[in-house]
Amino acid sequence: MALLGLAAVPLHAAMPWPVPGLAALVKAFGPAVVHIGVERPSVPARRFSDRWLLRAPPAEADESSLGSGFLVSADGLILTNAHVVAHGTQIRVKLPDRREFRARLIGLDALADVALLKIDATGLPTVRIGDPADVEPGDGVAAIGSPYGFGNSVTAGIVSAKGRLLPGAESMQFLQTDVPINPGNSGGPLFNLRGEVIGINSRIYSRSGGYQGLSFAIPIDAAMRIKDQLLATGTVTRGRIGVSVQEVGQALADTFRLPRPAGALVTDVEPRGAAARGGLKTGDVILSVQGREVVQAADALGFIAEQVPGQRARLMVWRDRAEHVVEVKVEGYDTPRLQGDAAAAASVPSRLGFAVRPLAPAERQFLRVEGGLLVQRVNVAASRAGVQPGDVILALNGQPIDSAEALAQALEGADGTAALLVQRAGARIFVPICAQAGSPKC
Repeated sequence: MALLGLAAVPLHAAMPWPVPGLAALVKAFGPAVVHIGVERPSVPARRFSDRWLLRAPPAEADESSLGSGFLVSADGLILTNAHVVAHGTQIRVKLPDRREFRARLIGLDALADVALLKIDATGLPTVRIGDPADVEPGDGVAAIGSPYGFGNSVTAGIVSAKGRLLPGAESMQFLQTDVPINPGNSGGPLFNLRGEVIGINSRIYSRSGGYQGLSFAIPIDAAMRIKDQLLATGTVTRGRIGVSVQEVGQALADTFRLPRPAGALVTDVEPRGAAARGGLKTGDVILSVQGREVVQAADALGFIAEQVPGQRARLMVWRDRAEHVVEVKVEGYDTPRLQGDAAAAASVPSRLGFAVRPLAPAERQFLRVEGGLLVQRVNVAASRAGVQPGDVILALNGQPIDSAEALAQALEGADGTAALLVQRAGARIFVPICAQAGSPKC
């Protein structure tokens, strides 16, 4: 008897699980996975958003945090998540052999959520780097990290999907897994069953704050490119051409007479930007970048981000029911450094229960807004009202907001409940908040 074209075989023979070699993997590479402890200043002084978790950490959390990382060089280079270490006043790394070191932050890339640390040591164990392109949905994977501070915990599962797009990181194509990941696992390695690191565990999708079956990892090839730039210059420069794109579904493919639904449909071209100068037009469908096929919209942005600024990128586009070649000189933009006046955090009146900072120029450009405030942290009351870390506050009662002072003044003038206009995951929504504590109108 056969089912779905597969010969009838015992289940354990078709899908060997648990994997026999998992213990050997952990023994071989577990010593290269580290526990990271970070101390931070109080909430009003913090400058980094927890938006890298689809679910925010529990409100009212302590101002110290835990995470994971892994050694990529024998002389102490460690990869982890940017949200694990950003704005730490002190970063400490504990090895599985119980040695502890004070770590130095080489640099971080807030957009990709990757950070590079350095400890002063030699002869350290390291992980082995794999190729995420070789991974397929259904392949077994394992994670090692420090969930809730329980160091060197091992969990396993499968790759659920590849190329997953998430809000706030539209040019990154995540690996989706069902590996149990909890707070404290962030920054730890995701291994294939050959013992190679294929990703950095970065996000969970959860309504509770803990694992609910959806975990996401940054592909290690992207992280290693970022590591090389951070090591060389302390920052990350990406290519851009100044376009917005969207997915091409079957209906749009039929409309444009495309052979199949694929590519990136250009929805906006920045005036006087690189794409405009190169002749790219709204309504063009980008089919390939430098010969690499664009299957989904994020491919185009990701391929362009990998180009060296100043380089001419060859784009194959679909226009007027035919293929055309467009060459565009790639521009560059640096990942905003999380320091300086542009990134300085400011507190809103404490009764509101959240802290904000102005958007950096690159963030305004990326989000396509003229101004706004990024919500960094919320307490229980603000969370219940509907305000979330990662929200971008655009206006209050119709008045544009571009500084914490402007928000405070607008709140002082509000009577009772105020309507906060926020941008979240690409959409704009109104959130009602109580502007005056104790007001009978709230």
